[in-house]
Amino acid sequence: MTSLHDLTVPAFRRGFASLSAILTTGEAFARDTGVAESEMLDTRLIADMAPLTAQVQRASDTAKGAMVRIGGVPTVAMADDETTFAALQQRIAATLAFLDTVPRDAIDGKESTPVTLVTRSQTFEFTAQSYVLGFVLPNFYFHVTTAYALLRMRGVPIGKMDYLGR
Repeated sequence: MTSLHDLTVPAFRRGFASLSAILTTGEAFARDTGVAESEMLDTRLIADMAPLTAQVQRASDTAKGAMVRIGGVPTVAMADDETTFAALQQRIAATLAFLDTVPRDAIDGKESTPVTLVTRSQTFEFTAQSYVLGFVLPNFYFHVTTAYALLRMRGVPIGKMDYLGR
């Protein structure tokens, strides 16, 4: 059986490494093509969808939230006030540093632990395993994929291997 730690933390690390790399490429592209950083970071697929900055923030929140809800560890508050590529990179680094503080045994062996997720409109009840497999990982990859798609839509020269990690 694969442990919850092995299902989550390595996936988050790889996803954040790819996200960091594509943000670096996006920042260079904006600079080289004269696109204002704020314009690039406010890119959306459609008006009612969150911008690039929020995609990074939600990926971060998903990783942190999984550790907090399953492991009962204290969260690290992040203000969601990033307005530059550098600040988004700092957000990723802070999230990875937080993951480093979570001991394996805080989440391993807790597959059957009840997890409650409260959103603005609904409350969801999971086991830790169903939470990871049915919500955490799909949500994390949704936001990383959306960040990739937003940069790609702007013409940033990234491809599938940049997303998957080299």
